[in-house]
Amino acid sequence: MRYAIATLAAVTTASPALAASGPFLSLANTNFVVLIAFLLFVGVLLYLKVPSLLGGMLDKRAQGIEAELDEARALREEAQTLLAGYERKQKEVQDQADRIVAHAKEEAKVAAEQAKEDLKVSIARRLTAAEDQIASAQSAALKEVRDRAVQIAIGAAKDVIAKQMTAADANKLIESAIEDVDAKLH
Repeated sequence: MRYAIATLAAVTTASPALAASGPFLSLANTNFVVLIAFLLFVGVLLYLKVPSLLGGMLDKRAQGIEAELDEARALREEAQTLLAGYERKQKEVQDQADRIVAHAKEEAKVAAEQAKEDLKVSIARRLTAAEDQIASAQSAALKEVRDRAVQIAIGAAKDVIAKQMTAADANKLIESAIEDVDAKLH
């Protein structure tokens, strides 16, 4: 307020009207006419309440700007809330992914151990089967060797008996065999 009064005093004391020659309050003085027109213009503006209209328009504009700022703040808060929600979800998803990876690693370890155990069992089964085959082959080889030895012994006995036997002994043996067969059949 002090500045307004000081400015008004400075304008009135250093006005160009005081610098003009002749009487100031004359209609011939253009400065006086301009002053009257200006005062009438200001008076009409005050009468029509232009300053209050301008103030109302400025207040309305200020309220609009304030409403936009409030809306922008609300949008910012909503965006921050959404961002926090997405960051939380991203952290939860990352934690879940870490748990899945850890679980998969654990399952892989268990599967590897199971595969090792299965491999050991399979190897033991195959060794047992191979040992059984070896034992079977051994017994078959022994049987074949025995059979061959029996055949050789029979052949040798046949040769020895044939050399030692006479025709009369052979006929006795044949007759004794026929009697044995006849006795067993009847």
